[in-house]
Amino acid sequence: MMNIRRSEARGYADHGWLKSFHSFSFADYFDPAWMGWGNLRVINEDRIAPGTGFGTHGHRDMEIISYVLEGNLAHKDSMGNVKGIPPGDVQRMSAGSGVRHSEFNHAPDQTTHFLQIWIEPNVTGIDPGYEQKSFGLDQKRGKLRLVASNGGADGSVHINADASMYAGLFDGTEEGSIPLDPARKAYVHVVRGEIEVNGESLKAGDAAVLAGETQLSMGKAKDAEVLVFDLAA
Repeated sequence: MMNIRRSEARGYADHGWLKSFHSFSFADYFDPAWMGWGNLRVINEDRIAPGTGFGTHGHRDMEIISYVLEGNLAHKDSMGNVKGIPPGDVQRMSAGSGVRHSEFNHAPDQTTHFLQIWIEPNVTGIDPGYEQKSFGLDQKRGKLRLVASNGGADGSVHINADASMYAGLFDGTEEGSIPLDPARKAYVHVVRGEIEVNGESLKAGDAAVLAGETQLSMGKAKDAEVLVFDLAA
């Protein structure tokens, strides 16, 4: 089974300083049909205006991944991390027993565009943790590069969740594929451009929602960037 969720079907919030599309129910956007998929709970596509950001706030028992597309995301947390997250980096914060952090766009004239991703953990109450790694364009060009996994396989960031996240860049005749376990779930989010996923045409903001499938294949792309999630059912 594969269903397509189009970009325009997502929830949307305009706070002035923040414009956000919600793939799943979040804050004031609620749709009982879209509470998450497997253990993937949140994909928010956020645009933070120059000189603004999220003030200090708290999280518990959630694996939170930031994937920056444009600009830079300034991160500061109660673990002592003060970081800048540029495009190409994958940042993972394990909220565990509790963490407080802020996210800011310090640029005076550039919007920060990023994806905020939450995955439900397979352990709770652990010590909070932080990890950040860079994955160059060459690592994602024409392939699905593992960027987050339980155990940090192949140089990916480690997440305390039964899930894996891949990132890929495709154009023209470039193709990518991975086998799927039909007992699990998968989710494809098109970050930008256009691409065919298992024969269906998707554009930026669209998603493919899969269950019971044995293969994920993509190609016929136009300047596409995609994220693929292998998820607990």
